[in-house]
Amino acid sequence: MKQVTRICWLLLGVVFIFSGLVKLNDPVGTALKLEEYFEVFSKDFGSFFEIFIPHSRTLSIVLSSLEVVLGVAVLLRWMLRQTLWVLLALLVFFGFLTFYSAAFNKVTDCGCFGDFIKLTPWTSFFKDLFLLVLWAVVFFNQRYLRRVFAKGTLGVMYITLASAVAIGIGVRALGHLPYFDFLPYKVGNDIGKLMKPQEQARYQYVMERNGETKTFTEYPTDSTWKYKSMEVLNPLTSKPVITDFSVFDAEGKDHTQDILTGNKLLLIVQSASTADRDRFKDISKLMEDAAKSRKQIRPLIITSSSPQEFDAFRHDVNLAGTYYFADATVLKSMIRSNPGFILLQDGVVKGKYHYHDIPEASKLEELL
Repeated sequence: MKQVTRICWLLLGVVFIFSGLVKLNDPVGTALKLEEYFEVFSKDFGSFFEIFIPHSRTLSIVLSSLEVVLGVAVLLRWMLRQTLWVLLALLVFFGFLTFYSAAFNKVTDCGCFGDFIKLTPWTSFFKDLFLLVLWAVVFFNQRYLRRVFAKGTLGVMYITLASAVAIGIGVRALGHLPYFDFLPYKVGNDIGKLMKPQEQARYQYVMERNGETKTFTEYPTDSTWKYKSMEVLNPLTSKPVITDFSVFDAEGKDHTQDILTGNKLLLIVQSASTADRDRFKDISKLMEDAAKSRKQIRPLIITSSSPQEFDAFRHDVNLAGTYYFADATVLKSMIRSNPGFILLQDGVVKGKYHYHDIPEASKLEELL
C-alpha cells in the first residue's frame, strides 16, 4: 500500500500541475469556457452568475494558477493535510461542473486540458472521479508520506515562487498570444485544406437475417438481409477540421474563397465594443505599409460586429480599409487577440500577431 500511495501522490500532483499549465498557456480560451459555464448557470440557476462574466479572464488565471500551486504543494508535501482539503473542494467543484455538463448536455467540452486535449463531458466527469480516487488513497494513507520536502520558511518560499511563476505565465499569455497554439488556425495550417475531409467516409453496416446478425463493410446487394444499424469507421478523418469558416460582406455575399487566395493580411476585430483602441495608429500604419508591399499583400478587416456598430467604430479609430463579417466564435478561435493580425498565403497561416506585438511590413514579407 505504501508504493500505491506514493504513485497516487505523484499522479495527483503532476496532473494538477499539467492541467493548470495547459490552461495558463491560453487564459483567453479558458476565460471563454468559464463565460460559457456562467451563461449556462445564469439561465438555469439565476442571474447571480452573470456578475462573474466580466471577470472571466482574471478568474481563469487565478483558478489555473491555483491548480499549479496545489500540485506543487502536493509534490512538496507542504501542509499536506490542508492542501488535500483544498484539493477536495476543487475536485468536487469541477466534478459538479462536468457532471452537470454531461447529464444535461450543457457544455460539450469542459476545457479541463484547454485545447490540447479535448474531452467529452462524460470523459471529463470520469477523469474527475479518477482524481477523487487518487485523492482518497493519498488522504487516508498520509502516514506513508511523512517526509516533507519543504517546510517552514523554505516551503513558503517554494509556494510563493510557484505562485509567481504560474501567474506570470498566465499574465504574459494574456497580453500576447498562447505559447503553444492548439487551434485549427495555428501557424502552418492550411485553412482551405482543413475545410475538407481528409478522406471519404467509410461505413460498416449491421444487417440481420433469420435471427443472424452480420457486419458488412459494403451494403449487401442480397435483399434478404435487413438493415439494422450503420457506423462510420473513420469519424475523425471523414469530417472537416474546420466547419464554420465563412466570410461575407454587408449584403451577405460570400468572400471565403477570395480570403483564401493570394497574400492576405487579416485584421481580426472580434467585437468593436470590447476591442482595445490604443494601438490603432500602429495598426493602420501596418495595413498601409502592407498594401504597398512588393509581395502584393492585400490588407482586409474581419469583424463579428454589426455593420452599423463597426462603421461607427472604424470612424472613431480612423481605420480605413475593406471589411467583411464572420461568426464571433470563429474569430475567437482564429486568434486570441482583439484586435489581432493573421497573415495568409493562399489560405496557409504564415503568421499571427497580438496587438501588443504588431510587426513591421518587412517581417511579413520575410514570411511570404
